[in-house]
Amino acid sequence: MAAFKIAFTSKFKHVYCEGPRPEATWQNIRLSTVTGDQQYIKANPLFYAVGLQGGGGPFTVINCNKPGRVEDPFVFSGHTAAVLDFDFNPFDDHVIASGSDDTTVKVWRIPQGGLTENITTPIADLHGHGKKVTLLRYNPTVNGCLLSSSGDQTVKVWDVENQRCVNTNSSTADLIQDIVWDYRGNNYATASRDKKVRIIEGRSGNVFSEIENAHEGSKAMKVQFLGDTGRILTTGCNKMAQRQMKVWDMRNLSVELKKVEIDSGAGVLMPFYDADTGVLYLAGKGDGNVRVYEITSDAPYCHGLTDFKSSVSAKGMAWVPKRGLNILGCESARLLKLTTNSVEPLSFTVPRKGENFQSDLYYDTPTVTPAHGLDAWIGGSDLPPVCASLDPSGKPNPKPSCESSGPSSPLGGGGGASRPNSSAMKSAVQLQLELDAANARIKRLEDLLAQHNISE
Repeated sequence: MAAFKIAFTSKFKHVYCEGPRPEATWQNIRLSTVTGDQQYIKANPLFYAVGLQGGGGPFTVINCNKPGRVEDPFVFSGHTAAVLDFDFNPFDDHVIASGSDDTTVKVWRIPQGGLTENITTPIADLHGHGKKVTLLRYNPTVNGCLLSSSGDQTVKVWDVENQRCVNTNSSTADLIQDIVWDYRGNNYATASRDKKVRIIEGRSGNVFSEIENAHEGSKAMKVQFLGDTGRILTTGCNKMAQRQMKVWDMRNLSVELKKVEIDSGAGVLMPFYDADTGVLYLAGKGDGNVRVYEITSDAPYCHGLTDFKSSVSAKGMAWVPKRGLNILGCESARLLKLTTNSVEPLSFTVPRKGENFQSDLYYDTPTVTPAHGLDAWIGGSDLPPVCASLDPSGKPNPKPSCESSGPSSPLGGGGGASRPNSSAMKSAVQLQLELDAANARIKRLEDLLAQHNISE
């Protein structure tokens, strides 16, 4: 009997995105002229942030529900040089951090309703980098934990509440092009111009695994953890300058699981991964297109779904958290596309009849409750993000998470959530990664003892 192949089926097969109407966009934005590997725009369910022209490194936050012409917006202007990146606190929609060419990281509070005046005084001021701060990422599970990279080729983990550096990684001798936390906020990955991707233990700052030559070309690389699956995705280009993406298994980073050749575009590919559904949105900087894939656990691991094509090139792109979507309209994702002087919302929708909550499209998603505080995390607490249902009817979550405990902080977020150990069951992949990290640390300690002629 002849073999046959079962066709791949997906509930997101017919996801589509229509170009935004002019009245739904923001125009006349006097954008900063800085260049680099940043996204240039970040978003949360209430606001988006962009850098502007002007002295003092001004940047602004604009209400996501008030499109139109932007006339002389109020700004944050406490830096002395251009702001290169910013990141919203995942546990407080009114807190944002900014990194600047002046070597500092500052944390700001956004007034209720948005900016009504210029703000020059931050609520936290972080000093420690020797050169410009290029990238910022808040930890997805830990309250008050911020990651930053710099032109001094270091990556720092910050205790924002106490305005101190927890640890510093200086393992790369080249420009850092991307940094990203894993799903649980235990480890982070860096991509650098030396073509290496390093996996670093967040609590110690030590490298415990790496991809030696992730992409052979010279274009900037980007990296993204694929949820809690033990896999990682990178984007870059080959020797012929053709853009590509690769899927890797963290247990064996010597060879990729999957390689997808994209095109010969000139811009960087920015990956946005929805860990709830396994859908990847791949945005091209400079070309404005967005490609959609579904990532699966079995070969061939990556399935193309649809493309959004536009003749308007993108300077940057931002991911809007699931809490900000039109749930009853079956909106599966929203990206904010930054052009040379405007912002366009790109809404991806799964066609469904009716206006009822589609539980098969919306799994429980991370909330504004941190899984734990910084001290508990440094002490070894290992918890996934606190998740809840997106059902607008307010029906109770079938697997509820415990309420957060402890007082709220002016820097955003509440205390850590106290959750039973049974809710933090680890997969075999997670346990193997932790074992590898522990063995690497033991090896380093043994080498250090040997250097000092200290026997057991």
